[in-house]
Amino acid sequence: MPSRRPLRAPSLDDGLWSRRLLSLTVAVGVAAAVAVPLLRVPRFDVDGAACGFWLMIGAQQLARRWWPRRDARLTWRLRVAGRDAVESGLVARRSPAGWVDRVADLLWITPMWLTGLSLLPEAQWAEVTRVALICGFAAWLGRAGYEEARFTGRLALTASGIRYGRRVYDWTNIDRVGPHRRDGRIDGVRLRPVIWHSLEPAPVVGGRDTAVPEERLIAAIEHYRSRPEVLGMGLPVTAPEPAPAAGPEPTAGSTTGR
Repeated sequence: MPSRRPLRAPSLDDGLWSRRLLSLTVAVGVAAAVAVPLLRVPRFDVDGAACGFWLMIGAQQLARRWWPRRDARLTWRLRVAGRDAVESGLVARRSPAGWVDRVADLLWITPMWLTGLSLLPEAQWAEVTRVALICGFAAWLGRAGYEEARFTGRLALTASGIRYGRRVYDWTNIDRVGPHRRDGRIDGVRLRPVIWHSLEPAPVVGGRDTAVPEERLIAAIEHYRSRPEVLGMGLPVTAPEPAPAAGPEPTAGSTTGR
């Protein structure tokens, strides 16, 4: 279901080069901020690093149980930086819980790296290995920073499709949408495809890491599924609100007022 585009060199006039340069700057800044302090410290405390590893694992598990209220709306943007072009569309930002999860995922591995570096012997080859591991770790975090800065919002609805992170789903291959349940809780919107060649479950967009709740995403996707070209006209649009839930029907003999 994700749109498949042939590998090709980016076009010089796709409007994304300023975004790429910004993302590259963020990546270099993150990598330098991580590598420079680590390279200056000759040895690390093994016990402290191991303790930090288990603390980060516990903090990550606790963070995933935190479900703050999500009541944001899709925001109109004239310039939405996507995968291959800049388009107009509606954007959903990452939720506070999503940011906490993202930071926790990036940081929990840090004590493990420090523990591994501390176990290296004092030898010339070990020093070269230590520098290579630190630079590799910094580059990994820098790439994560690049991915965050590269796209506009966590989720975007544009005329070319639904973008969730780096994945893009074509409007023409969406049969219907509905809430996705995980562990007894609604977490994301399932996109049921018209044609699905994979053995994996249908894709899910949004959820805990997106600030816009599922009912608003479903209403917007259903509204623009048959008319996605409206999002590409460059004119501001407002995402529709979900229909209010029907209240209980009055019982026989009840009165509605005096």
